[in-house]
Amino acid sequence: MVGFKSIAWLPEATHRRISAASKKNKGSILGILAFETAKTMSRLVSIYKSLSDEEISRLKNDVIKSQGVAYLNSVDEEFLLSLAFAERLEDLDRAANSVSRLGKKCDDLGLNRFDLVYTDLKLGIIDFGKLEYGSRTADKKLRKMEKLVSATSSLHAALEGLTEMEVSERRLKQLKERQIELLQKANFDLFNHKLENQRKDVRYFREISLWSKTFDKSVDLMARFVFLLYARICSVLGQGINPPPIETIKEKLVPHSGPLLTTSKPTMVRFYSRKSLLFFDEDDNGKDGDGGYGADEEKIVKSNKVFHSAGPTTLGGTGLALRYADVILLADKYLDSTISVTHEERESLYQMLPENLKALVKTKLSKNMKFADDDASLAEGWREAMEDMMDWIGPMANDTVNWQMERNFERMKFDAKPSVLLLQTLHFADKEKTEAAIAEILVGLSCIFRFENRQLGV
Repeated sequence: MVGFKSIAWLPEATHRRISAASKKNKGSILGILAFETAKTMSRLVSIYKSLSDEEISRLKNDVIKSQGVAYLNSVDEEFLLSLAFAERLEDLDRAANSVSRLGKKCDDLGLNRFDLVYTDLKLGIIDFGKLEYGSRTADKKLRKMEKLVSATSSLHAALEGLTEMEVSERRLKQLKERQIELLQKANFDLFNHKLENQRKDVRYFREISLWSKTFDKSVDLMARFVFLLYARICSVLGQGINPPPIETIKEKLVPHSGPLLTTSKPTMVRFYSRKSLLFFDEDDNGKDGDGGYGADEEKIVKSNKVFHSAGPTTLGGTGLALRYADVILLADKYLDSTISVTHEERESLYQMLPENLKALVKTKLSKNMKFADDDASLAEGWREAMEDMMDWIGPMANDTVNWQMERNFERMKFDAKPSVLLLQTLHFADKEKTEAAIAEILVGLSCIFRFENRQLGV
């Protein structure tokens, strides 16, 4: 297999000598964009971990065969795996989009036009390179990214702490100027000492984090990982889906080249694709300030084909997945509560339901209450039934909330845990089946509360 270096797609930036002129160029250092870069690196690490043998085995043998997924979503395992394949590719596209944005600030032409390189990869025009999943080299690069993300996360926290302390410093100076007697000199000196230590921490983390790294080195590291992850996704989730044969595509494409900006003898880099397959429009570059990250994320959400593929009979297709997840989790909380749930709390839960589900609950409740009595065994039977239902529907509700939280782009997060897949959530759940299950849960809770309140004389 031909690697990056030999085909000059992504020349090894780490081996390039940086000229004195480029050292003076502030644009070559990530600086404030270190946090966006760390966010992208953490995404790549998350995808890497989600593709481990252990995670893939769990997905195939546990997740898609679980009672909740099989009953509410689908029993077609091939279909569910195709959803996993498509979503992981979209996750990678999202990360590749950010890598491409950062690549626009690189001196190296191969990195500067990473969007075209990635497009050629997906079209099958170039191969995956030498870096293999689980290899010693891949693990080394993984640890390097994790270390950089950790240091950058620490820098982010240190800067937030410094900002708060500097606000306090200004207030203390105002008090000192007013000659407040309660402000002891020893306390003021102690604060100044802590403030100086905080500034030292900021300087230290800037040195060891992505803040002081160049665009070329950082993008080069991530770009090679993108290639590795694409190959792994196709291998373990692709179900035999392969890119089109390179010979077929080359017949229809005319390559265009550009000089590779190095301090040594110029090299030519070939790009067969003229238009990027990434989400953002190249004509919009720079409109959102500092690379346009916010606009890109919004476009990616709108372009999430897996998310929008949920049909009209599913919770995702009707926009009810998150609301029903909240109802289920709240019902689970009340079921496990050691204290009696008030009428107001029950009414609040009931008001979370859409009108059709309210009507279904009323109908079921009226039928069950006709046969309800004070028999303790009846309440206990309902509790056991509700706990059994929560065992399979509860995790799906929890994963629905987690999926939304993981994709909240407004938060600066550096979490590298394997992310939840939509197939694990209520997004593709059959609306009629889910509403029937929720109705059973709420009727069961009502029966339990009715008996327990009678026992308490309420």
